[in-house]
Amino acid sequence: MPHLITTLGSLSQQSVEVILPHEHVFVDLRTWDQPGYAQAKVEDVKALMCAELEKAHDAGVSALVECSTLGVGRRVDILKAVSEAVHFPLIVPTGVYREPWIPPWVHDATEAALEGWMLRELQEEIENSGVQAGFIKLSAGDDGITATESKVLRAACQAVRETGAVIGSHTIRGRVVRDQLDILEQAGVYGGRFIWIHAQAEPDFALNLEMAQRGAWIEYDGIGSPHSDAMYVDRILRMLDAGFAGQLLLSHDRGWYDPAQPGGGTPQPFTYLTQTFLPQLRTAGLSEDMIRRLTVANPFRAFARDK
Repeated sequence: MPHLITTLGSLSQQSVEVILPHEHVFVDLRTWDQPGYAQAKVEDVKALMCAELEKAHDAGVSALVECSTLGVGRRVDILKAVSEAVHFPLIVPTGVYREPWIPPWVHDATEAALEGWMLRELQEEIENSGVQAGFIKLSAGDDGITATESKVLRAACQAVRETGAVIGSHTIRGRVVRDQLDILEQAGVYGGRFIWIHAQAEPDFALNLEMAQRGAWIEYDGIGSPHSDAMYVDRILRMLDAGFAGQLLLSHDRGWYDPAQPGGGTPQPFTYLTQTFLPQLRTAGLSEDMIRRLTVANPFRAFARDK
């Protein structure tokens, strides 16, 4: 039976409503070698972020995908504590971000070792946290996928074949996504197990369509950024007109506690999509069934696993 793997255990489709497929609760965008990297007191993070998750719940959100992976300050112990404090499920990743955030051990590791590491986190737990990874998060540079990024992706493909987990990739350029999908297909993994994160950042909409035609999920995840609503509505309508309603994901890329900022910084709420943006989609003519498909059914299907 398909289910989501979260910080609060397994969730069936019947137990969830709106799922935000790309958000952050805790993230550190400094590189791994910086003083204080990924360091924070659990109580300080809870004090800042528990209220934001409660607001999201009150706005109709039932779960969110926490996309901070290895390389950008992943702290599953903190995520678990925040999640349990407000009983709000988070889906957390295995995997590693792009260069220069990749730590040395990943550069040195073999593809088989990386596959084994991902499988342990997907099938058992992450760093003795008691939390099982729900998906794989990785990335690729704007100028093309590097040797280590390719190695990580190939290892991820083998983990997908074993577990059915989805890969989400922070990739800005569509031509780089094209190369990533080539690697997936060579490994025998179909496009439906790949999410193009930040697809809205690619100015050439034809590349969004090309990757959708190859089966990839297209994620528009900067919703709520200033003066962007009209662009998002236009892209969503064009994707729907092209017949890709079943491959579209919507989110904010918001949050978050940042240990590099005084007091963790000022979080941005996870409520814009449900409270402000969805009414605009209704005005644009989308039915309630379509909105539910985009915000409930699609993200569940993207992240659900049978294993």
